[in-house]
Amino acid sequence: MGVYLIRVPDIGEGIAETEIAEWLVAPGDLVAEDQPIAAVMTDKATVEIPAPVAGRVIACAAAPGTVLAVGAELMRLEVEGAGNAEATPPAAQPAPRPEAPPAPAPASAAAPARPEALPPSRPAAAQPSAAPAQPSAIPDRPLAAPSVRALARERGLDLRQITGTGPGGRILRTDVESFEPAAARGGRRRNLSVEEIPVIGLRRKISDRMQAATAVPHITIVEEVEVSALETLRARLNARAAAHPGAARLTLLPFLARAIVCAVADQPGLNAHHLTDAAQGPARLRRFGAVHLGIATQTPSGLVVPVLRHAEALGLGETAAEIARLAEAARGGTATREELSGSTITITSLGALGAIATTPILNLPEVAIIGVNRIAQRPFWTGTGFEPRPMMNLSCSFDHRVVDGWDGAVFVQRLRELLETPALLFAEV
Repeated sequence: MGVYLIRVPDIGEGIAETEIAEWLVAPGDLVAEDQPIAAVMTDKATVEIPAPVAGRVIACAAAPGTVLAVGAELMRLEVEGAGNAEATPPAAQPAPRPEAPPAPAPASAAAPARPEALPPSRPAAAQPSAAPAQPSAIPDRPLAAPSVRALARERGLDLRQITGTGPGGRILRTDVESFEPAAARGGRRRNLSVEEIPVIGLRRKISDRMQAATAVPHITIVEEVEVSALETLRARLNARAAAHPGAARLTLLPFLARAIVCAVADQPGLNAHHLTDAAQGPARLRRFGAVHLGIATQTPSGLVVPVLRHAEALGLGETAAEIARLAEAARGGTATREELSGSTITITSLGALGAIATTPILNLPEVAIIGVNRIAQRPFWTGTGFEPRPMMNLSCSFDHRVVDGWDGAVFVQRLRELLETPALLFAEV
């Protein structure tokens, strides 16, 4: 028997480090070749790392939330044959750079060492013998994907009470959805538990981006839009599409995407990135001819922004179909890194949950974001009296360092004009 060392692979696209999002196996588990063993975060994408060989898990490198460089030790397997590593890590091996909460006190304290860490280096001869190293397992931590853990948290369920039906006892989404807690079967009881959840993975990346956004002065402009003509057109197009199996249903977003394409043609400075990397010289505005439209999408793990590429070249039906595909991939955790990066301007919408007005936060380094609020019947002045009309508010935020209030207002008014008179969306001039 030998020891096989698995290192963090080069995922490409210049990625230098990854964050451990989830261990998919535990010490002692038997793994097959190409079986996923860990999920790691790169930017906003989660990538599963497969085992290059079959074997039994000896140790996992660190706890979820730890950032490891490409090439760093990820896992050790016991394998048939000679393997490719020593049975224990060499004493000079550097520890991975932690970004998770610090580990508990050393083994000399009352509490034992955290079991997630790799086995310690061989002690010097002069040191007293210590208790045998504990296996690198995560005690009482059921196997489940990040999206399954997020679903359990949303429902207030303890995964340790759920029996997994997946390989190796892994808890599946269906196990969580079908679980009926004892309290639901026999009346209510007070829940006195307190849980501390590490802010890691996608949630931490979102937190970091939001923190960075606080350094950018935002200006938000809210405008009311009367959308009766747009809703009539949308209903007619959907009725026509119903006769064609497979045709995408049109929501508001494809029309808004087309309106944004038309509006940024007049104001290209809003389809841009504001770059402030001091190492590359003075701040600059990078304007794009192509409109790569970010579509903010809520997933079980948090908010991600899949990208509708070349929105300027797509028709309404193509736009609707691609938005639906991207949203499904994002929610299912299958969106690629390429599909989650490279946007030039972003739409954010809470759909039916939307409020009267919101204050969207910029998706840096972009300089504009368009927020869509829910459509509601409100009084509308016709010139002779009030009538109930479907009304929707647009909430648009801009980077005030490069977008003046006047320019932002011109952009919002252009969007309002296009949405209130949807025939303009198809005009050539």
